[in-house]
Amino acid sequence: MKTFYDCIPCFIKQTLDVSRISKPEDEEIHGIILKKVMSEVLDLNMQTPPPVVASRIHRLIKEMTGNRDPYKLVKDKFNNEALELYEVLKKYITESQKPFETAVKIAIAGNIIDFGHRSTNDDLKLAETVKEILAQEPYINHIAELEKEIEKAEKILYVADNTGEILFDRVFIEHIMPQNITFAVRKYPIINDANYEDAKVVGLTELVKVIDNGSDVPGTYLPECSPEFRQEFENADLIISKGQGNYETLNDVNANIFFLLRAKCHCVSDDIGCKINDIVVFGKKYAIST
Repeated sequence: MKTFYDCIPCFIKQTLDVSRISKPEDEEIHGIILKKVMSEVLDLNMQTPPPVVASRIHRLIKEMTGNRDPYKLVKDKFNNEALELYEVLKKYITESQKPFETAVKIAIAGNIIDFGHRSTNDDLKLAETVKEILAQEPYINHIAELEKEIEKAEKILYVADNTGEILFDRVFIEHIMPQNITFAVRKYPIINDANYEDAKVVGLTELVKVIDNGSDVPGTYLPECSPEFRQEFENADLIISKGQGNYETLNDVNANIFFLLRAKCHCVSDDIGCKINDIVVFGKKYAIST
């Protein structure tokens, strides 16, 4: 995996975006924040995963602006927009000749709702994105292997990513409907990543057990997760990991993990070997056969 130095241009853009969202009325502070962030970031260990660097950036910005959840309005917006698509997404599955594959692709389609690498002003065109992804062949296609692993797993840990996206996850989970899923979100606000309240808004808390990972990293960085979450992680027979941040923090972990994502930056696409906008269903234990 590339180091965070490869992601510095993205971190600069993200810092400016977040500082402007956090303190839109104070132009002077944006340059001060950028200088402070870059100074702190360049002192970090070169092998620090990019999502961990992002958490450090956001902690600094929150401290300097006093805004603890700058993406709150964006998160609410996309939870609501996703809920409006709920019946349409369900219909795609019921009318599909390959319902499991369709359900997996729907879960991946929600991964477009990611403001770690894009502006909050971008029009994501959710309905069009779903159609686009349903027509795509995954660059790595372990969908059949994932279905078999779900059927035999006694304990499944589903590691969530973003708000709005988790409604798409709900649709997938409702299709497979195992009673043994634990759904994991972030403990504290970070970018537009999902928290417990977001899971409640989209109906997941009524469907499965929902826990938080004890962290504010926009990924799953086990050294900073709570002991309770790490216990759930270790006890899981199968881990379904959504999105780039979770891939960047879990791709070297020895576990039965399936990564479901859309590649949206070169650090991730280069590591996987795919192109930007490719979709991936990648089971670590099946990597040799890919």
